Order: sequence, then structure tokens, then C-alpha cells
Amino acid sequence: MVKLLVAGGAGYIGSVLTPMLKEYGYEVDVVDLLWFGRHLPDTIPVHRRDLFSLDQTDLAGYDQVIFLAGLSNDPMAEFNPALNFIQNAALPAYLAYRARQAGARRFIYASSCSVYGYTVNKLYDEESPVTCAYPYGISKLAGEHGAMQQREDGFSVIALRQGTVNGHSPRMRFDLIVNAMFKSAATEGRIVVNNPAIWRPLIDVRDTASAFARAVQADPAISGVFNVAYDNFTVGQVADLVKDSVEERLGGKVTVEIRNMQDFRNYKVSCDKARTCLGFRPKYGVAAMVESMFRHRDAYGSLANPAYYNIEIFKKLPGADLSPASGGGCRE
Repeated sequence: MVKLLVAGGAGYIGSVLTPMLKEYGYEVDVVDLLWFGRHLPDTIPVHRRDLFSLDQTDLAGYDQVIFLAGLSNDPMAEFNPALNFIQNAALPAYLAYRARQAGARRFIYASSCSVYGYTVNKLYDEESPVTCAYPYGISKLAGEHGAMQQREDGFSVIALRQGTVNGHSPRMRFDLIVNAMFKSAATEGRIVVNNPAIWRPLIDVRDTASAFARAVQADPAISGVFNVAYDNFTVGQVADLVKDSVEERLGGKVTVEIRNMQDFRNYKVSCDKARTCLGFRPKYGVAAMVESMFRHRDAYGSLANPAYYNIEIFKKLPGADLSPASGGGCRE
């Protein structure tokens, strides 16, 4: 049986991906500091450990290591840039090194389309220049480089540059673009758009999980960087799609407020390489993301609960605003 370790696997993405991998018949273990709690089935072993404490002895016997750990977004990265660079840049390089030492066949890194920064109305593929000047995007690119540097015969490295992930997960978040708009539309009857013209590649968390599964199942010779998203949307488009979906379900009127604020993060990407090399075929658009949240609406309780916002939890962690020491938390 193929044995997988999911680092940071108890978070937003991991809570969808890990049960999926289990259903495929893989033996799956999770290592996570459980910053955001545990929302996984009891049948999945979860080890609460700092990922920097793992060595080749701990990783012996795993065929592949999936890295979902680190800080998950710009607010967390900007709150503690030092910890951001340790967890998003140094930690994946370290764990890839230990996985290779231990004899693993593949390391899969959860990267981000944030590395592209501002693309000035161009469709970027994996060979396009990366221009991000913000801590989060810089650190994710550094993590890619640290992991990719270790590719060799018998040790594949795949980095998935994910679009902004949305939709329902057992470890729920409402600090993501579609999810935040859903929350605002469903509770306040309005959606605020700071800049309707900027572009974002979006992906449902179920499709994200599928992309990681495709990477696990890919030919052993495949390594490289892959963009993964459902499609590219302007923020104005997203607001209209969420508005239509919420109005259809609730029957009331949702207003969209445009503020035209400047934003230096603007990117749209091509996912042709992932389709061709990994067989990645996303299924869920914005309406499906909203529908997934409606199906679980009663279970959420108050959508303003701080537990649904990564930065609110992060700020309360011991030493989060003081020291970069002690890494290895849950990415999502």
C-alpha cells in the first residue's frame, strides 16, 4: 500500500484532501500543530508535532510527502514576516530534504499563484516571470525553489501553484474571496468590492484536493511547477456570480458596492500544463462554491466567529507577534 504523509493536513485544504486520499486506498498520516483544530475523521492518524522536529527516521517508509503547512495568506505573512519566511520558505526546503534522505519518491508542495504579483492583463503560464513584492508571494516562491532544487532521479518534486481556494471545508474559512462575499451577501444583503477590475484565478477546495490527488498519481518521472485553477475572474465578475447565487437561494435583493480602491495584486493564469501533464480537470465554478456553503449553512453558526478567520486565530497564538521560533503549523 502506498503510504503518504500530509504535512499541515488538518487545515482547510487538508480536511478535504486527506479523506479523499484515504478513500483512494492510500495509507495516510497527518502531522500538524492543529492551530485551527482537528476536523478529520477519527480513522486518520494525526500527530501533533513541529515539522522542523521531523528527520529522516520519522519520514522513513513514506512513499510521498505532501506539504500543506506554513502561513496561508497575506494578512498572516504581513503580521509576522519573519515567521512567514521560515514556514513558507525554509520549512518546505527542509522537509523535502528530509523526505529525500528517507527514500521518499515524491514531494508535493502547495504553492500559490500569488507568486505572479501584478501581471498587467496577461495570461501567465509557469514559464512567465514572477514579480510579487509582498512577503507571502516571495516566501511561497522561495519554498518552491528550495524544494525544486532537490529533484533527482527517483525523487520527483511537484509544486502546485493554486488559485485562490474557496468553498466548503470541514475546517471552514470565511476569509477567502468567494466565501467572504457569500458571508456578506447572506448576512448583510450586500457585497463590497474594493476594485472590480483586478483578476484572480479561483478554484474550489474539492478541485484543489483533486489536483493534489492527480499529483500523487502522476508518472514517477514527472516533476515541475503547475498552475491549478478553475478559471480566471475579475473581482467584479465574482461579486455578480455570488450575488446571483445568493439571490436565487434566498429570494431577497443583494447589492454590490464598488469602491474603486487600488490593488497591486492582479494576476490570471493558464492551467494547460496541469491538464496535459497531470490530467487535472476542475469541475466546480463559483456557483458551485456558493452552493456547497449553502448546504452546510446551518452547521456554521455565526459566520462572524473568529474561528473562521485565520488571522484572528494566528494573532492569538503564543509568540505569533514576537518571535519566529517554533514552526510547522497548519497552512490553511
